[in-house]
Amino acid sequence: RSTIFPYTTLLRSLWAEVHTAFGLFYKRREVFLVENKRSVTVVAALVRKGDKFLIGQRPEGKARAGMWEFIGGKTEPNETNEEALIRECREEIGVTVEVGTLFMDVLHDYPDLFVHLYVYNAKIVEGEPQRLEHQDFRWITPEEIDDVVFCPADVDVLAKIKAEFPAGGAN
Repeated sequence: RSTIFPYTTLLRSLWAEVHTAFGLFYKRREVFLVENKRSVTVVAALVRKGDKFLIGQRPEGKARAGMWEFIGGKTEPNETNEEALIRECREEIGVTVEVGTLFMDVLHDYPDLFVHLYVYNAKIVEGEPQRLEHQDFRWITPEEIDDVVFCPADVDVLAKIKAEFPAGGAN
């Protein structure tokens, strides 16, 4: 048994290198490559208030400007998803959040970027949302989702919200 273990570890390592070399999806915590595209890990907050949830409008001059998204952003090297989400909420809307459970994660392939998006349930524990990085922010109900143009990476998250949030009820 002890002689097989080193070979198993070596084979796993070689397999990971082969996948990376051919540009296949090989996930790493911070940044990974898919088909020679820049790839990032992004975290976002699903902040609820009654039957509504918080969204922000991307600013002019950024990719997907004017589209709506959940508050959050890219993780930095050696930063946990939770640490990144707390930092991003402070930077983007000036609030402190308590990060809860993972709501869902999504893989999305934009023309310029490959994103692994983690959306967490979160609760504002200090401050009121302010427009620091977003053009605007608003609280919407699941019924209003179809009236808003969201970033494509959020589509599966929005479908899950529609399916799980009770229509017209508090959550």
